[in-house]
Amino acid sequence: MVSLSRIGELIGALRRGSVPQAGLDLLAVGLSRLAPTVADELSQVASGRGHFKAVRGDYGCGKTFFGRWLQEQARGLGFATGEVQISETETPLHRMETIYRRLCERLVTSEGEGAFRGVIDGWFYTLEQDVLADGQLDPADAEALVRATDLLMEQRLAEVTRVAPAFSATLRAYRLALLREDAATAEGLIAWIAGQPTVAAAVKRVAGIRGAIDHFGATGFLAGLLCILRDSGFAGLVLVIDEVETLQRMRADTRDKGLNALRQWLDEIDAGRFPGLYLLVTGTPAFFDGPQGVQRLPPLAQRLHTDFATAARFDNPRAVQIRLPGFGQESLCEVGRRVRDLYASQSKVPERIAALADDAYLADLASAVTGQLGGKVGIAPRLYLKKLVADVLDRIDQFPDFDPRLHYGLTVSDSELTLAERGMRGADSGQTSPASEGRLGLGSPRGDDAELDEIELPR
Repeated sequence: MVSLSRIGELIGALRRGSVPQAGLDLLAVGLSRLAPTVADELSQVASGRGHFKAVRGDYGCGKTFFGRWLQEQARGLGFATGEVQISETETPLHRMETIYRRLCERLVTSEGEGAFRGVIDGWFYTLEQDVLADGQLDPADAEALVRATDLLMEQRLAEVTRVAPAFSATLRAYRLALLREDAATAEGLIAWIAGQPTVAAAVKRVAGIRGAIDHFGATGFLAGLLCILRDSGFAGLVLVIDEVETLQRMRADTRDKGLNALRQWLDEIDAGRFPGLYLLVTGTPAFFDGPQGVQRLPPLAQRLHTDFATAARFDNPRAVQIRLPGFGQESLCEVGRRVRDLYASQSKVPERIAALADDAYLADLASAVTGQLGGKVGIAPRLYLKKLVADVLDRIDQFPDFDPRLHYGLTVSDSELTLAERGMRGADSGQTSPASEGRLGLGSPRGDDAELDEIELPR
């Protein structure tokens, strides 16, 4: 049974034209062939291995959806997850400190988002429970418990201390600040551990640290975070790095640094530097095959090379690089039916929704939206679902006399399209083509109270 709150969050995201953060298993179409392999790879990571995966697909085929679907599956298996979008100014791929900071800001567990501090505090609690489990300490002896917990902490962080001593030093100072009930110092120290650059010098002096975390320090801090997650009972960490194709639009030096950083990620995962890490990167075919992407760095191209010469149905889901199949018309209609049924399940008028937004209407709407985007079904899902929820289902739900076949004419304006969608559509910038209205035969918008003649739908 799907909760109403979960359905509400999902429908709300679709209404805004964005990829939902949760409930993606309810919409997943065409991922069944990948699910067993994903489950097997996550199981290997949970056993202490690291894993890398690259996902390729054209715009709109569902790369972001797949990444969030994978995260949701992983959280159900006890993983923590994080997602980072690559950008030239905020999160360049070659600046590990920015990747690490964004990860800490957006760390998600089964308990919810913003989980970084909860993970750290939970780890200290786990250490105390492990100490008490030996049965050699009196739980009422607070000082002895602190000493024993500190000793166990040092043992657990011994390997990390060798590569990132500041990580361990700051954790010690943070724990001491908590014990002293010095909230301001504790807040500053946990912010510094999470990679925040603006921490007062007085706070950093408490831990004997200076400056901000740099690229190499962040690499060690990520290893420390993985250690803490494992000790806290998590299966590991799934990190999704989305939109790496933006490297192609960056300056040549920035692009080359980013590609080399990606190569280093692969090499260090293969070398066992990050046990418990599942790293997923997403990009377009042009990024993986074009001259401004992976092919600029031959060692990286060799590591990511995958043969896609066969039919898509014979693709190897275990390969280092996998491709997502584009949406077909039937897939678009199937996801539309799922959204309609979910919407109806939380509506007070489910019968009206089922009758007015029947399968035939959903198919016609899918054809019309696809036609507005140059016939490119693969880029239609976002706009199709937004139109379906905000323009059709919401109105059926709220207005007893609304009939989408009579009162709704599909209109697609450039202002609601992304740049890629505008390019596919081929329309003049900032204008709505006259052909974009009423192409479904669903009526034309002529005002709230206009009486519209019924127009026969195309067959």
